[in-house]
Amino acid sequence: MARTPFRPHPRLLTAALALAAATASPVMIAEERALVFDIPPQALGAALNAYADTANVQLSYPSELAAGIKSPGVSGRYTPAEALRRLLAGTPISARKTPNGTVTLEKAQPAPAPRSDAETMPAVTVTGASEYDSSDPYNPDYNRALASTATKTDTPIMETPFSLKVVPQQVLKDQQIIRIDKALQNVSSVQAFPFNQQQTDEFLLRGFPTTSYYRDGFRFEAGNSFYKRDTANLESIEVLKGPGSILYGRSEPGGIINLVTKQPRKDPYYAFQQQFGSYAFYRSTLDATGPAGKDDSMLYRMNVAYENGGGFKEFMDNERVFVAPVLRWDVSSRTQINLELEYLHSNNSTDPGVPVSGDRPVSLPRERNLGEPFGKIKADSVLAGINWSHAFNDNWKIRHRFNTIIADEDRKGIFVANAPDTNGNVIRGMFDSGNEQQVYYNTVDLTGKVNTMGLQHELLMGGDYYHLDNKLSPRFLILPGTFNIYNPTHLLDINQVPAGSRFQLDSTTSWFGLYFQDQIKLPFNLHAMGGFRYDNALQNDNLAGEITQEEDRISPRGGLLWRPIPQLSFYGSYTENFGASNGRKDEKTFLPPETAQQWELGSKTELWDERFTASVAYFDLTKQNRAIPLPNTIFSRAIGESETRGMELDVSGEIFPGWRMIGAYTYMPFAKITKDNDELGNPANTGNRLFQVPRHSGSLWNTYEFGEGDFKGLKLGTGIVAADQRQGNAENNYQMPGYVTVNLLASYSIKAGASKITTQFNVDNLLDKAYYAGSNTSNSVYVGSPRTFMGSLRVEY
Repeated sequence: MARTPFRPHPRLLTAALALAAATASPVMIAEERALVFDIPPQALGAALNAYADTANVQLSYPSELAAGIKSPGVSGRYTPAEALRRLLAGTPISARKTPNGTVTLEKAQPAPAPRSDAETMPAVTVTGASEYDSSDPYNPDYNRALASTATKTDTPIMETPFSLKVVPQQVLKDQQIIRIDKALQNVSSVQAFPFNQQQTDEFLLRGFPTTSYYRDGFRFEAGNSFYKRDTANLESIEVLKGPGSILYGRSEPGGIINLVTKQPRKDPYYAFQQQFGSYAFYRSTLDATGPAGKDDSMLYRMNVAYENGGGFKEFMDNERVFVAPVLRWDVSSRTQINLELEYLHSNNSTDPGVPVSGDRPVSLPRERNLGEPFGKIKADSVLAGINWSHAFNDNWKIRHRFNTIIADEDRKGIFVANAPDTNGNVIRGMFDSGNEQQVYYNTVDLTGKVNTMGLQHELLMGGDYYHLDNKLSPRFLILPGTFNIYNPTHLLDINQVPAGSRFQLDSTTSWFGLYFQDQIKLPFNLHAMGGFRYDNALQNDNLAGEITQEEDRISPRGGLLWRPIPQLSFYGSYTENFGASNGRKDEKTFLPPETAQQWELGSKTELWDERFTASVAYFDLTKQNRAIPLPNTIFSRAIGESETRGMELDVSGEIFPGWRMIGAYTYMPFAKITKDNDELGNPANTGNRLFQVPRHSGSLWNTYEFGEGDFKGLKLGTGIVAADQRQGNAENNYQMPGYVTVNLLASYSIKAGASKITTQFNVDNLLDKAYYAGSNTSNSVYVGSPRTFMGSLRVEY
């Protein structure tokens, strides 16, 4: 696309005219200290103008030298010389340094002869693309070419025969994301599942709920915790759609959500951000990284976040402290050791949602809270881990990870036990419990590359062990009298609640697995993948005397991908899944384990020098023994079989310089309970649509950043999130209407010496749309957030 013609920098117009007849012009390089450059891909002349502004150098050269040439841009913290090298990457222009300190730009020669009056700049003639750093804090890209969640190896997404979407750090910044549910709105077939009074990170993937997610491949039991994950130390979020238990053990078949954390860097980087928003919200974050000693062998990274604020509901008062240090020791070029720690303290108010009357949620003011001021969930969690890797040679590598989590929670809150009568009276209950949790996870992977009979193999062999101890001491009681939802009278304090006895429930879950995977490069640009996993799982508890259940299973998967040209690939795959712990049928019986099978066909494309990616997929996913909760109990029952089929579209990247986009769309016409029998053997909910699964859902987010001119540094963005009608429960006797929300962004960045200062303002739900975020699959529905504002000031150095 045509760009604005190059014009000499105004400050040096005189010098440019004086040297116009020369074949090359000197460029004065400033003092060699690192500066922050943020120059997007564009016409070379405009890029050099932006470079001159940032580096504060004198720049003049014949305009015809840069005519018709595009620069890849440069983003990050570099010395002026290094930034210039990256700016010229892939162009037919080279730079050389003369003894008097100037740099001359000229047409690159195939093999330039040494000159007696000049010394060559180190690595000044660039003939290929510069090294790409996806974890660079200044990286503005919306897409990623590599991701490891689907294979546990750095396989290009274009060569992975599964559907995989990455939400990178720039999207997290632009949307001011502080919880992962908002980030996952950018991914097709993912819906937030507001269970546990919206206090946990639970989601629906391809129509099926998941009560766990992963942090760098380490499993978090979200369903057993009452706090949401912080995003302060997240580099990106990778979502593998479809079963992933072959690599990660007993997981839900809808997909794997893997949170990729920020790691230490050799280049020092410091950032402080202050956010402030609606309902007295304040949040401060710090990100610091660099060498921990005199050399680069020991590196650190520290992320800290503190937030405090209310909410649009009554009685909301939330506080959170998050600290996450990481220390990396590069023992040698082949051996690396990481020590990591996370501490989280949260104190959040509860919200029981609104009840259902007939086939719709009751219409109440959005700010009304049917709970009580004492409703709080307090949690303290500590994660500690060590991981190390050693490369035996260029082909074989071993990796080991050990993590543990120790968490302590105290929960108090109200729930609505029934539908309101004609006058709006309901019966309410109360939960009051403590929860202690210890988790241990250990995994070892061996990867290797071998060639046999002209075929290239990338092998993965590994094993893992997971153990969860959960000690729950709850009490549940029904509050006396009734409560009017239209004219509420709240309790003054918890002392007005009748006494009730607690019971103790101690449970353990453990499993170990062994897995093998082979990725093969075949002739004619074909890529094959095959593998299997053996799982052995054991769980027991003491609810009514100690009971135990042990299961084992072998789960296979395979896929074939054809990449006829670098910009296009087609694939097909089949996967089986061994599900997570499935809960209890009653006091003495566990439900049978969940299993699943999936077929998937898809296509992927990568355009505009890998700056833009898109994928489309068709899936057919069947799950057996899905558990659904029994209302107002701690028990569940199993649905015999459920199935979802649909199409997905995901896009992300840069359309043209400055315009970035991330979007998702899902069409899921078939999401049904195909086999279901109640306790009496009746067909029950057979044929009903799965709860909370819309037929159509999607999102689109666009930003445009001005890279030159009077508006340089200004970024504007807008997006929508949409879903149509959803069923509220398995019985399909009430529905939640569809909705569309509109979001906006405006930000402005300036350079101040070596620092970058960014002011930002976001508006979510601009039109103040009233909608429902989801249900608890029983008799309560949760209201979506009204229009909210978020401002930010971020300083990076």
